[in-house]
Amino acid sequence: MDTLTGLRSTTSGADVGAPRGETPDFDAFVAARSTHLLRTAYLLTRDTALAEDLLQTALTKAWFSWSRIEGNPEPYVRRILVNTFASWWRRRWNGEQPWAEPPEPAPAAGGHAEADQRHDLWEAMGRLPRRQRAVVVLRFVEDLSEAETARLLGVSTGTVKSQTSKALAKLRVDPSLAAPITTPASSTEDPA
Repeated sequence: MDTLTGLRSTTSGADVGAPRGETPDFDAFVAARSTHLLRTAYLLTRDTALAEDLLQTALTKAWFSWSRIEGNPEPYVRRILVNTFASWWRRRWNGEQPWAEPPEPAPAAGGHAEADQRHDLWEAMGRLPRRQRAVVVLRFVEDLSEAETARLLGVSTGTVKSQTSKALAKLRVDPSLAAPITTPASSTEDPA
């Protein structure tokens, strides 16, 4: 069988991966949250194919322990995602190298400058060390607290603070980010 639901029913006859009472169904969770988790995986890896592999691995691991997950499964799956990412880099496995840039969302009218600035920001993020990039993604993109980020990465809160500080300092002095970000509202101010 090629679906996770099919695998669930063929595992030793028991419904090993079946969720408990209050835990949402695995398929519904994947349908609802996979896009968000894929974005997180992409921000960590900076490679679309590697992000898809990372998410697939994390969801596979989550499926096998689905019956033990209580309440909201997203923090648990996000933890698996981050741990798997860290594990891949500890083994120095880089996978395939991308040859094309990921597609940018269509910019709003007159939004080319913003798209260029966003591109420059993600390029600068890619130059950060792995741990600093992970901290910035979890703190500022995923909007996790310092404590949640520390727990997710398996480090102290002080490490999260220092890695955040170092990452932001590097981003502040990055020459490609020297131009201030302008918004359509600020560029159409009335001088009167």
